[in-house]
Amino acid sequence: MTPLRRPATRSGARTALGLLLTAVMLLPVYWMLNVSLTPQQDMRKSPPDLLPLSPTFEGYRAVLDDQLPYLGTSLLIGTGTVILTLLVAAPAGFAIARLRPRRGGGFLGLALLVAQMIPGIVMAMGFYGIFLDLGMLNTWWGLIIADSSLAVPFGAMIFTAFMSGIPGEIISAARIDGATTWRTFVSVVLPMSRNALVTVSLFSFLWAWSDFVFANTLDSGGDMRPITLGIYHYIGNNNQEWNAIMATAVVASLPAAFLLVLAQRYVAAGVTAGAVKD
Repeated sequence: MTPLRRPATRSGARTALGLLLTAVMLLPVYWMLNVSLTPQQDMRKSPPDLLPLSPTFEGYRAVLDDQLPYLGTSLLIGTGTVILTLLVAAPAGFAIARLRPRRGGGFLGLALLVAQMIPGIVMAMGFYGIFLDLGMLNTWWGLIIADSSLAVPFGAMIFTAFMSGIPGEIISAARIDGATTWRTFVSVVLPMSRNALVTVSLFSFLWAWSDFVFANTLDSGGDMRPITLGIYHYIGNNNQEWNAIMATAVVASLPAAFLLVLAQRYVAAGVTAGAVKD
C-alpha cells in the first residue's frame, strides 16, 4: 500500500503548489478588477476591502466616455505593427534559413540577437532625433515603425528557426516543378509556417499594444495616442482616479488575454520550433 500512496501524495502536493503559485500570479489581476469596482471615496480605507462590497461602474463609464479613441488608436498601431513585422521578418527568416547567404549570414544572425538587447529607451531617443528631422513626431505610423523595430528581430529569429526545420525535399520539389524562389516562399513555405506566423503576429501585436516608452517619447502631443497614454492621463499631481485607471487597464487587457487564449497552442509550437532536430 505504501508504494501506491507516495505517488498520489506527491501529485497532490504538486497540484497544491501549482494552485498556490497560480493564485499569487493572478492576485494583481484580481486586485485590478477589485479596485476598478471600488468607489473613489473608499480608495483610502485601511485595511482595504478584499471584495467590492458596494461596487460602482463609474470607472467603466469613464472608459466608454474617454478611452475609446485611445483603444482604436492602439488597435490601429498594433495591426500595422503586425503587418509591417510580417512583411519584413518572414522573407528575412526564409532568406537566412533556406537561401543560406555565403557572406554575412552568421553576422546577420548575431545582429538580430544583439538588436533585442538594446534598451527601449535608447532606441526611443534615437528615433526621436530621426523623427524630428523627418517630421514624423506625433504620428501613428511613426509608432508603427518604432514598434516594428522591436518585433522584426524577434520575428526573423522565429521564422529562421521554424523554416530551417522544413524538409529540403519539399523545397526541391517545388523548384523542380518550376516554382521560382518567391513562388516557393509564398505558396509552399508560408502555408507550412502557420505556427510561426501566429506566434510572431501575437507577440508583435502585444508589444505594440502595451508600449509606453515609444508612445510617450514619440507621440505625446499627437491627436491619435494609444491606450497606454490614455491611462497615464488619469494620473496627476492632485488627481488620481484609481477606479478609472484600473477599469481602463481591465478593458485594455481583454484583447491581449483573448488573443493569448485563442492562439496558445500555435504559440507553443512556434516558440519551440527548431529546438529539436530530426
